[in-house]
Amino acid sequence: MKIKLLILIIFSCYLDAFCQQDPEFTHYMYNMKIINPGYVNNSPETIYFGGFYRKQWVDVIGNPTTYSFFTHLPLSSKLEAGISFVNDEIGENALKENNVTADLAYILKVSKTIKISFGLKAGATFLDTDFSRFRLESGNTSTDPAFSQNIHQTYPTLGTGAFLFSKNYYLGLSTPNFLKSKHLKDANHIQRIGGEEIHMYLTGGYVFKVSQSLKVKPSFLLRTVNGASSMIDISANFLYLDRFEAGVSYRYDDSISALMSIGITTNLKFGYAYDYTTTNLGNFTSGTHEFFLLYNLDLSKGYHKSPRFF
Repeated sequence: MKIKLLILIIFSCYLDAFCQQDPEFTHYMYNMKIINPGYVNNSPETIYFGGFYRKQWVDVIGNPTTYSFFTHLPLSSKLEAGISFVNDEIGENALKENNVTADLAYILKVSKTIKISFGLKAGATFLDTDFSRFRLESGNTSTDPAFSQNIHQTYPTLGTGAFLFSKNYYLGLSTPNFLKSKHLKDANHIQRIGGEEIHMYLTGGYVFKVSQSLKVKPSFLLRTVNGASSMIDISANFLYLDRFEAGVSYRYDDSISALMSIGITTNLKFGYAYDYTTTNLGNFTSGTHEFFLLYNLDLSKGYHKSPRFF
């Protein structure tokens, strides 16, 4: 019975302000464009591509699956543009949310080595539900009037962010969407409330050079959302020969993670993370798996860049 109800618990968590709403990524430092429109690489003649796949809480019925994709490129020494796509699915099409956004960032030079960029993100969220996928104790969702009507809605998104960076460190502050939306409304005296709350992200990271071949990369992500406890993610990665990377991450009161990545070529990077759940949900799941691919299309034909640390 407990396993059968997990899909409803997960669904409620994603629609209620007291639980997770925006998808989370363990390799957040390589998926920054999704949460911060101010994020830039500021390298000339290079187009950046990134793709993520995250299977959360494996073995749990109705567990979330998330895909994300982004691409961005400099338009000039002061402008960088990009697009991003995020697909979040719960319960085998019981709930699907697609986010499509476009970004534009303006870059200012603070000093010889430090820059700051300000970005805007605009787009739309497409929310679709199929409550027939739910299986209640009676075996029929029609016994619960709260799930008798599916949702097919489109909501605008508008966000902003700032990104301060140099070759060896960064600090970011962002709100990917500051437009609130109500997904489920009261109907026929039935309480079915679920809204998109404003998320704020504070991120930071640094690259310490231990030796010519070894670097240490600590980083953090702090997320706050109205009506929920703040979430903090602290990571430490070790980079060897600017190609092989391994590390650990701790998400407070949620999980412990192992991270790794490898530079397959100069322009192509592959990464994987495994999250071990430390909450009571860990009794039902074998963990979370996350994969990513990053590709830098260098149009300069031989221009040698410094490694992509973040």
